[in-house]
Amino acid sequence: MDLDRFKFVNDTLGLKGGDRVLKRITERLITLTNEECLLYRQGGDEFIFLLKNSSFEVTKTKAEEILTLFIAPFTIDNQEFYISPSIGISCYPADGYDSNSLIQKAAQALFEVKEKGRAHYRFYQTHMKSSFPNYIIMESHLRKAIEKGELYVHYQPQVNLSTGAIDSFEALIRWNNRKFGFVSPAQFIPLAEETGLIHQIGEWVLEQVCIQLQKWRDKAYRSVRVAINISPKQFLQEQLVETIDFYLSTYMIPASCIEIEITEGAMQDTQQTLKVLKKLKDLGVFISVDDFGTGYSSLHYLKRFPIDVLKIDQSFVKEIGMNHKDSAITTTIIHLAHSLGLEVIAEGVEREGQVDFLKKANCQKAQGYFFSKPIGPKEIEQQQFVLM
Repeated sequence: MDLDRFKFVNDTLGLKGGDRVLKRITERLITLTNEECLLYRQGGDEFIFLLKNSSFEVTKTKAEEILTLFIAPFTIDNQEFYISPSIGISCYPADGYDSNSLIQKAAQALFEVKEKGRAHYRFYQTHMKSSFPNYIIMESHLRKAIEKGELYVHYQPQVNLSTGAIDSFEALIRWNNRKFGFVSPAQFIPLAEETGLIHQIGEWVLEQVCIQLQKWRDKAYRSVRVAINISPKQFLQEQLVETIDFYLSTYMIPASCIEIEITEGAMQDTQQTLKVLKKLKDLGVFISVDDFGTGYSSLHYLKRFPIDVLKIDQSFVKEIGMNHKDSAITTTIIHLAHSLGLEVIAEGVEREGQVDFLKKANCQKAQGYFFSKPIGPKEIEQQQFVLM
């Protein structure tokens, strides 16, 4: 059993807060145990139930009981968190004769649940083997991805909704591996964070963006701003500001051409966050909060921290104009940003109706497939997004 999107809980509450949530979850799971049903923690946010002498129907009922445990929210510091589990099931002796084989088969079934939408359970079936990625092998390939030239950066335009002009982009890393093919960032970024590779990859992205900005400047293209995502682990790295300063100086890029995107989870340690953000502001880069509204954020972040941009998460943008609550939340965030003198960008815009709504709400910028998918530097130049 694996907890869905638990990374967002850690991003919001920090690792200590995440551990408190795990403790509450464990307390609920224990209520299902007895002599015939044992509970083990596999590590991180993964758990194993071992059912003795269990039939198919009993096992199915147990999986449904586990799902039911997660219907009610978990409350930490007066904040409610709705968490769901994904469950993979293997059976002895049909799926294996030893614990390693059975755990692997259950993991393959679990992966299928994740791929099909999460918050459910599946029994292992033989066809699942071919679709299950070997994460140990994937980690090995990821370690060599930079030197093999498998990583690359695409840029998604951010459109000024008043003028239709494009003066900023978001840098998004991509990985095309010889063995696995195109690997989704949703798969390899958590792997990079878990293994510590995120620091090397993050620095590589920063340098690639600076190199590209230098190329555009050498061609006398107009100045644009590029947003770079910084994970919570990167944000806590002592040399982060010095590293950014080094590449700006090396490639002679004005700091105002770089925007550092952080999640609300990176701001849990208030004193450390304030220290780092002040250094970044002194450097002259822009600072944005990504996925704003999804992390149960405290408004005091906006009051205390030197933030320039709020990005509205696509989960709110998706239903605006059709869902009253999402429309109200989006409008409120836009008004809040304006009152604080912040720029606001809506993510995940895919329909004309969304654009119309955002324009009426006075949202400054938007990005999404309605305007453009993330594209390479050559396509940006061909579409004249950076011409004077």
